[in-house]
Amino acid sequence: MSQVHKVIIIGSGPAGYTAALYTSRALLKPLLFAGYASGGQLMLTSDVENYPGYPEGIMGSEIMSDFRKQAEKFGTEIVDKNVSSVDLSSRPFKVTVEGEDFFSESIIVSTGAEARWLGAENEDQYKGRGISTCATCDGAFFKDKEVIVIGGGDSAMEEATFLTRFASKVTIIHRREGLRASQIMSLRARENPKIDWKLNTSIKSWTGADNILTGAVLTNTKDNTDSNLSFDGAFIAIGHQPITGCLENQVDVDGHGYILNKINTMTSVEGVFACGDVVDTRYRQAITAAGMGCMAALEAEKHLSHS
Repeated sequence: MSQVHKVIIIGSGPAGYTAALYTSRALLKPLLFAGYASGGQLMLTSDVENYPGYPEGIMGSEIMSDFRKQAEKFGTEIVDKNVSSVDLSSRPFKVTVEGEDFFSESIIVSTGAEARWLGAENEDQYKGRGISTCATCDGAFFKDKEVIVIGGGDSAMEEATFLTRFASKVTIIHRREGLRASQIMSLRARENPKIDWKLNTSIKSWTGADNILTGAVLTNTKDNTDSNLSFDGAFIAIGHQPITGCLENQVDVDGHGYILNKINTMTSVEGVFACGDVVDTRYRQAITAAGMGCMAALEAEKHLSHS
């Protein structure tokens, strides 16, 4: 067996990097697998104005670079590779990365969750340049502007209602006539004078100028006719999915695949902790993810000191 680490952290982003910062300052010499797409969802966000300490705002990629540098400063070893699989059936735990095995006394999972995208034409081009998946994060950028929200569930109704605080007009676009949202959330949205509706409608393609979103081509799902709609921003609210493939169902999860924490941040497997969006189905903010990363690190340190 090769070297046994005290802590292996799987995943980067605010949760993973914060866990790395705290465990490295505790002299646990963490090994962090950041993945090929390191940095988490903030890498898709242009301006971040709601993270404390950055009064002028900061690019999402820049704040993640700061997180990473701080973790590395205190001794975190960071590897930009994806974890293939994890074996939690025996101690020490085994983490396999591209055919190479690593062993650890504890694991912190911070793999996050990814927003579900529509897959419409030109979508990749306008991610973070007018298309967002987080109204709380980006709503303030659209003060007195017109925006759309795509989705028919509670999240879409909640995001649309929240965006009316800033936008002059919010149009909800849903591919069917009926909504999946609860009655109270639907009623709240329908009674809001700032909210307009386009039901039986889907997004065919995104349009823009100078790499900035300006509208979309819509398709009527009943007669397949197309139309153009101009707006300043779009918010996709069709759900998130946790990134847990490497765990192969070895820890308890809820009905949607999010990891369940048994106590504090420990999962159903003693010595395995989870933090950030792979756990959080409610807030999904950088600052709450960072806070959970701190918690997981402190719990891992405590666990190691008693094992």
